[in-house]
Amino acid sequence: MTPISRSHSHRVAVTAMGVVSPLGSGAAETTAALRAGRDCVSPVERFDVSRTRSKTAGQLPASFHAESDDRKAARLHPASQVMIAAAQEAQKADGGFQPEFAIIGTTSGGMSFGEQFFRAQVTKEKPARRAGWLANYMPQKAVLDAQAACGFSAPAQIIANACASGTNALGHAFALVRAGMFRRILCGGYDIISELVFVGFDSLQASTPEKIRPFDKSRTGLVLGEGAALFFLEEWESAVSRSAPIVAEITGYGISTDNHHLTQPHPSGIGPKQAMERALASANLQPSEVDYINAHGTATAFNDATEGTAIAQIFGAKTPVSSTKSMMGHSLGAAGSIEAAFSILALQGQFLPPNINYQESDPAWQLDVIANEAREARVQRVLSNSFGFGGTNASIVIEKPKEATA
Repeated sequence: MTPISRSHSHRVAVTAMGVVSPLGSGAAETTAALRAGRDCVSPVERFDVSRTRSKTAGQLPASFHAESDDRKAARLHPASQVMIAAAQEAQKADGGFQPEFAIIGTTSGGMSFGEQFFRAQVTKEKPARRAGWLANYMPQKAVLDAQAACGFSAPAQIIANACASGTNALGHAFALVRAGMFRRILCGGYDIISELVFVGFDSLQASTPEKIRPFDKSRTGLVLGEGAALFFLEEWESAVSRSAPIVAEITGYGISTDNHHLTQPHPSGIGPKQAMERALASANLQPSEVDYINAHGTATAFNDATEGTAIAQIFGAKTPVSSTKSMMGHSLGAAGSIEAAFSILALQGQFLPPNINYQESDPAWQLDVIANEAREARVQRVLSNSFGFGGTNASIVIEKPKEATA
């Protein structure tokens, strides 16, 4: 491998991506759902929700959870299946990419297999699949399966930093390529809904039995989602030299930790504000140069209040904002990566995804919310936010490529 220079800041290209979410599998299905403002939240049937307040979630097609006649496929957790699908989509777009490193964000791993294993322990059962459950429970298993499906063999790092995990994985990869530490990195995030996590959010009363309405005055909470998104990040000149496609450029990344409360952000909005300001500084941009903000927007009272305050303080009501969680729910560790993919699709299609179920603006702030319908727009730069439990905050700037490549 030819050494990469560390004497200056390197541009970071996204040469390909793959995304699987409740909105669809692949770029075409996902773009159509985003443009249509499709509500992909549906009743949960995977496990018993008769005793929970919330009974809906943004769920992947049943095929990702169906039993398979293929013994090898049957052993794979749905997390591995969606990661393989996302990785193979990216590889179809850029077959020449070989990662030197992998950085993946997640919070749950193969949690539902872990649930089954430990329940079998309690009941003293010893089903034949017990060893397979345990082997597929670890968070790195889905990453290894995706790499194997694509013929990759790169050391992997898992980032489990609450709901900022996916954005931090993308941002950390960006920082390493920009600094000249690596030439090519596979990065992204995944999470699959499990009963334990679903019931946990419900018991915190963070989940809503109603429609999810980010930034709405009468918002009542989040619903969970699931999925995966993966990206091929490469040093710009390296990508150009091999005539790789370049679908986007990452130009900025900012993080902060406000350490205010285990599950509640600091009410002043200082954490989100610092993350966004640092991302802008990293990209050498002024707020007026950002064309769209893909907000974290969970629709909980506290999150939207702090994020809305921070956005209003930095951008005012001039920059359009939406939370695509309104269409598919909150996919936790995968959210930042999936929403980065949505942001790239917005750059490619020159439109702004809608914030559906929006009824009435909150008087606590002034925002240009993209209410209920997508907008056609000229989009050059996007800021995507992810803010998690414990006050962990991350923002990333993604831009439309300035130069065409072969």
